[in-house]
Amino acid sequence: MSDTSFSTARHILDTARHVVVLSGAGISTASGIPDFRGPEGVWTKDPAAEMLSNYDVWVSSPEVRRAAWRSRASGSMFDVEPNNGHRCLVALERRGVLDLLVTQNIDGLHQRAGSSPELVVEIHGSARDAVCLRCAHRQPIDAVLERVRNGDDDPTCSELVDSSICHGMLKSATISFGQSLVASDLERAERSARECDTMLAVGSTLAVYPAAAIVPLAKSHGAKIVIVNGEHTAMDSLADARVGGDINVQLPRLIEPEGD
Repeated sequence: MSDTSFSTARHILDTARHVVVLSGAGISTASGIPDFRGPEGVWTKDPAAEMLSNYDVWVSSPEVRRAAWRSRASGSMFDVEPNNGHRCLVALERRGVLDLLVTQNIDGLHQRAGSSPELVVEIHGSARDAVCLRCAHRQPIDAVLERVRNGDDDPTCSELVDSSICHGMLKSATISFGQSLVASDLERAERSARECDTMLAVGSTLAVYPAAAIVPLAKSHGAKIVIVNGEHTAMDSLADARVGGDINVQLPRLIEPEGD
């Protein structure tokens, strides 16, 4: 990272009036959640693990579902805490310049850090909820994981639908490969990208579409692009300023965390 690039990024963010943020897995690694596509990413080290995020595999393979539910029931994703990267984006909101925070993450850490839920678009859904694929009932995933811990290794929906138990297949409320994004979420992200003066992409490889497409969309409508990421991204050539290195160190240098 050059000092010139850092100074440019700081100036852009200091003078911005309408900022849209696109956050990816890299912002949560300092909280103990590994990324997916980085050099030490979950899918980089174990490509077979990516199959657990494939919708067709989920609905067709009881073995995959059982393995995934067991893994989630014994995991610790929900024990992690937000880090300074998340808190910096709260500070940006407190300035009154954050129009929208579009996150590719499913961990809910932006909201736990204090970001207003109405300004957060979880473009890939949330791992903190479970949804029925038949009746669309949504509930906190903790209730489902407790059932798994008690021996229900392929849980189904227990909601009453027309006076009968639904028994529909349950899935975490994340957008898997093969599923469409929520149209209204994507439309909101695209609209904000067209209207912002600054797009801040942090912790994303910018290689996953259609979410990544909001960066060139913002650029084409005159926005400045600031990229903060530990590794090079697929859209570095679009950046007006690119800041490399540890996100949890660099982002606080660009944006003071709330309370500092």
